Amino acid sequence: MATPTTIELDEAPSLTPMLAKAARGAIPGLGASGEGELPATTAVLRGATVDVDHLADYAEVCGYRLGPVLPPTYLHMLGFPLSVLLMTRPDFPFGLMGMVHVRNTITQSRPVGIDEARRTGVDLTATVENLRPHPKGQQLDNVVVATVDGDEVWRSISTYLKRGSGGDEQADDRSGAADIDVGDLPMTARWSVPRDIGRRYGAVSGDRNPIHLSALSAKAFGFPRAIAHGMWTKARCLAALEGVLPSTGTIDVAFKLPLLLPSRVEYATARRGDDWRFGVRGTGGKPHLAGAVVAG
Repeated sequence: MATPTTIELDEAPSLTPMLAKAARGAIPGLGASGEGELPATTAVLRGATVDVDHLADYAEVCGYRLGPVLPPTYLHMLGFPLSVLLMTRPDFPFGLMGMVHVRNTITQSRPVGIDEARRTGVDLTATVENLRPHPKGQQLDNVVVATVDGDEVWRSISTYLKRGSGGDEQADDRSGAADIDVGDLPMTARWSVPRDIGRRYGAVSGDRNPIHLSALSAKAFGFPRAIAHGMWTKARCLAALEGVLPSTGTIDVAFKLPLLLPSRVEYATARRGDDWRFGVRGTGGKPHLAGAVVAG
């Protein structure tokens, strides 16, 4: 059993050197072993504050309006460097570049005010846990929790798939949003997703993974063109529901087929009371994202 360890951070770690390290690890012979258990390590950043100019840039690239509270996906971006830190340490058994982000579930216990986040800040913790079989390999959860004055206000669980050994064809990888048939949802809008959205979101989020930046860099990792960030796609979907989303509850998405850039896609939604189902699909019907909002 791994020894519990806590890493106390004075500031968020820079993503650029960590992602460069992860890209180097994707070279054959330089990656992680793919064996062993997950580390029992917690990364902690206390008093993380929000810069309003940066928030405005994030809102613009994702389609949000600026209001009195943070968009539900913004804290994920603040906590992402802590997640990458844990997944690029020597004791993490997989190479980050070989992992696929297949699901994200955000649970918001209460809205976080912008003024509150600017002045008081939030405490962020990140862990990696729940290594388990997947029909195509192994999967695990990267968990980020935000607290204010000791009370949990927000939680994000990002599930990553490592293709390869350790899989189980009988493993159940479908639940929640993964069960939604995007083709059954009525179309709400058509979007033109621009060629540069990966670079623009990467500039705001710091997530400059090569698969998002250009066709040339994406081809090195097996993609015909650059692909959109999954969390940009989720944020864009939620921005389109601003004003009607419940202030508390769970927002669950399953990332399906990669969204190649540029693309024209259909945005589809269905409402039942305060709950929503939504999705993004190609004009040919192939799903890129399936999502559900459950008020609570």
